[in-house]
Amino acid sequence: MSNSGGKLNMKNTKNLTYLALFIAIEALMVMVPFLGFIPIGPLNATTLHIPVIIAAIVLGRKEGCIIGLVFGLFSMLKATMNPSVVSFVFSPFISGNILSAVIAIFPRVMIGFVAATIYNLLKEKNDVTAMAVSSFFGAFTNTILVLGGIYVFFGVAYAKAMGTSFSALLPAFMTVVTTQSLLEAVVGTVIAVAVSKALLKVKRG
Repeated sequence: MSNSGGKLNMKNTKNLTYLALFIAIEALMVMVPFLGFIPIGPLNATTLHIPVIIAAIVLGRKEGCIIGLVFGLFSMLKATMNPSVVSFVFSPFISGNILSAVIAIFPRVMIGFVAATIYNLLKEKNDVTAMAVSSFFGAFTNTILVLGGIYVFFGVAYAKAMGTSFSALLPAFMTVVTTQSLLEAVVGTVIAVAVSKALLKVKRG
């Protein structure tokens, strides 16, 4: 009984260490220019979803969601402290609307939830395939929920800030999905699979 409790405590300690490491990586990626957020037009391409996906695969759903929450909070902080013309969609301090916090945080938490759920469903069949599929759809979860939230809650204001019409917004977002976001997903998948394989080998070994 005592031995079992010791193993459990060791496992919890190891998971907490990994969790702290992922949080530190997220913070580093935010602080280093063009590493976590890469300006492309009015929106930023991001690599911050990658640690979220890796945490979800290696540590589990809860830990993936926690790292996603960290990503979301950093996103909201960046939008507030270094605003652009469209930062109001991510910062309730700029927009005065709590839905900005929802757009900044909820999609990022869902990255971890979706990635971990898909990985858990597929890992018994093929571990690498499970990692690849969960990474790809985890990345797209962020894109779809962020752009969808902007369109539904701030579409008119966002279009006005961009100097375009609301009717042109959906085609513009679809272009982002099929170009920038697809690239993010592919790059994120390659990195997440490679790192997850290495970390799981260490964690299980």
